[in-house]
Amino acid sequence: MATADIATAGQEADRRTSSGATRVLVMSTLSFTVMFAVWLMFGILGIPIRAEFGLSDVELSWLSAVAVLNGSLWRLPAGMVTDRVGGRKVFAAMLALTAVPAYLVSQADSYGLLLVLAFLVGFAGNSFSAGIAWNSAWFPRERQGFALGVFGAGNVGASITKFIGPALIAGTAGGTYLGFVQGGWRVVPIIYAVLLVVLAVLTWVITPSQDRMPGRGRSLREQLQPLRQLRVWRFALYYVAVFGAYVALAAWLPKYYVDNFDVSLSTAALLTASFIFPASLLRPVGGWFSDRWGARRAMYWTFGVMMVCTLVLAMPNGHIVVQTRTGAREVLPYAMGIVPFAVIVFVLGCAMGVGKAAVYKHIPEYFPHDVGAVGGLVGMLGGLGGFFLPPLFAYTQQWTGFPSSTFAVLFLLTVVCSLWMHWTVVHMLHEKSPELATHLETPPTQLAAGGLTDREPEEARA
Repeated sequence: MATADIATAGQEADRRTSSGATRVLVMSTLSFTVMFAVWLMFGILGIPIRAEFGLSDVELSWLSAVAVLNGSLWRLPAGMVTDRVGGRKVFAAMLALTAVPAYLVSQADSYGLLLVLAFLVGFAGNSFSAGIAWNSAWFPRERQGFALGVFGAGNVGASITKFIGPALIAGTAGGTYLGFVQGGWRVVPIIYAVLLVVLAVLTWVITPSQDRMPGRGRSLREQLQPLRQLRVWRFALYYVAVFGAYVALAAWLPKYYVDNFDVSLSTAALLTASFIFPASLLRPVGGWFSDRWGARRAMYWTFGVMMVCTLVLAMPNGHIVVQTRTGAREVLPYAMGIVPFAVIVFVLGCAMGVGKAAVYKHIPEYFPHDVGAVGGLVGMLGGLGGFFLPPLFAYTQQWTGFPSSTFAVLFLLTVVCSLWMHWTVVHMLHEKSPELATHLETPPTQLAAGGLTDREPEEARA
């Protein structure tokens, strides 16, 4: 009878844990989705803001960049604090604090003030590392890849403004509502401010009050110790390519479509959403793939597809002029229309969605007790990539005169990541089996003896 009671109590505890984990995942994902939308809202709002304030392309790029900057700077401390005090407190506080500058954006009357408020609003981006640490604490290792992928799918929040923004801006332009809410682009940040306050209350009420805090009682030095490993910084560079580039393109593509394909803002927003959706919604698929077949294999596929896509997109429209006896002759004419461009960008988004999950699958595998610190640093540096890339896009385009230079930058970044990853894998395999260094194939005698197989080692052994 006592054994049955113990078993029943254990089942009840497992049920409560599972219920708590589900509530954490649902509320953190919803909250992160809205905060991500707030973080990147200047990708769409920037177009009417540019018209109202007479901004140059470089000035406009800095408006998005400073928001991305502040959404990256605090990811390391946010992850560490979450491990110490629990994600419930951290998420509720971040939602409430971000609502204030989000509302004030609607009242801005100068470019300087907009820059300051864009920087403050960007604080919402730090919710990512807090959510990674929070969900890692609640889910077992065998389900972490999928759970973190579901949470990371909150990146789809970048599409919210793309969908609602143009319609709200056009439908409310010139009006005043409730006596103080101006129409046009200014109504969007007010709506977001209200949503942030509502989610802060719901997060506090719905998620378990007995939170999990794996870093509680540990010293700051212990939490930071794993950051001395080169592997952490390598993961961070991968994340610059799959997440930093995603953030940069999510903000940059509306302008790219408007300027280079002469489409309306609403059309540009929808086309940009066709990149954002796969780059966000395929993240759970990437987590499941990484759980099933290994994160390294997912990264090889990710970087391979990204290199092909960015190389094609980087080719400028034009032709080569060859001088012949009969005069000048144009050869190798090349031009990409909006349809093939959008299709390739869609495929690029698919690869990034899988890659983002694969990078974060590595972290709880290698650092199960330091997800907050390691995940925070990787997220911070990945987010900083999203800060540096838009101005780099603008300056590169200014220097070369080619709009497609945007994708040349991403191609070179992906090549560097691929080479470093492959060198690491080859170096590891040579250390494990130095006798195979001069062989192109596994010796048949060793295969027959059962000592070696053609299968790739599991990611956790890397």
